[in-house]
Amino acid sequence: MEVTKIPGASGTSAAAQEPDLPIDAIRPPRPGRWIAALVAGFFLVWLAYTIIVNENLHWDVIVAYLGDGRVLGGLWVTIQLTVLSMAIGLALGVLAAVMQLSGSAVLRGASALYTWFFRGTPLLVQLIFWFNIGLVFPTFGIGVPFDGPKLFEWQANELITPFTAALLGLGINEGAYMAEIVRAGIRSVDPGQREAAESLGMSHRQVLRRVVLPQAMRVIVPPTGNQFISMLKTTSMVSVIAGAELLTVSQRIYLGNFEVIAMLIVASIWYMVLTTIASVGQHFLEKRFERGHHALPARIRRNLRPFGRGNA
Repeated sequence: MEVTKIPGASGTSAAAQEPDLPIDAIRPPRPGRWIAALVAGFFLVWLAYTIIVNENLHWDVIVAYLGDGRVLGGLWVTIQLTVLSMAIGLALGVLAAVMQLSGSAVLRGASALYTWFFRGTPLLVQLIFWFNIGLVFPTFGIGVPFDGPKLFEWQANELITPFTAALLGLGINEGAYMAEIVRAGIRSVDPGQREAAESLGMSHRQVLRRVVLPQAMRVIVPPTGNQFISMLKTTSMVSVIAGAELLTVSQRIYLGNFEVIAMLIVASIWYMVLTTIASVGQHFLEKRFERGHHALPARIRRNLRPFGRGNA
């Protein structure tokens, strides 16, 4: 039987022997993009020029007060309020989220009531309420409940300072929002992970700490970073209760030197510096947990190894 050879089919296909044809792709013109870029660039240059040469902004005053001791003191109070309030909010949020996922209807109801109330009332109202809590409870004490004898007792006006009132208002309000963030992160974990850990004899606390939370952190970290950055700016609301944070200090200074705009710019510059630092930290923290997400199966196996050996 004679086999007919197809020209160009020996060893390689005919398509492979064809020379590569150059693709002369021409990008279509986009005049609208160039016009928009020119307009935006012109506007930015004009805005920068207007701000720099505007004598009413008093840049010499702004530069002089950027490193003022009173401003730096207010900046330190702002940092303290932000960190402590977020710590309180995160602790309350984790507790409320775990209660919401509990099998007890009482715990779920208490957590739902907490988040409903503090998310439903304005933060400004809460700050003013905590600052004036002495009008409702003149004293605070530790002792027998239901009007029993008190072992220790303090005056509310002495105990609730502007800093304490700000810490209570910001921290408790933040806990209501963090509860929803943590709950969403926990729910994002596959239920099979929990079932597998429980089948090895791990307690509920060990499952939450070793299996659920490490996987939930990838979902929890980004919104928590946004909440931290938002808290940096939200501390400015403490000025309504005469706190000593950055905006309050700036207001006290411009009431004396009448440089209202200059002092507001000083406060804004420091807020932007803090926000930028927090944004950079959030970026690297997210990258860290993203990297851990790819290596998560090995980490979970390492966490479960002692229990597996014990059961074997």
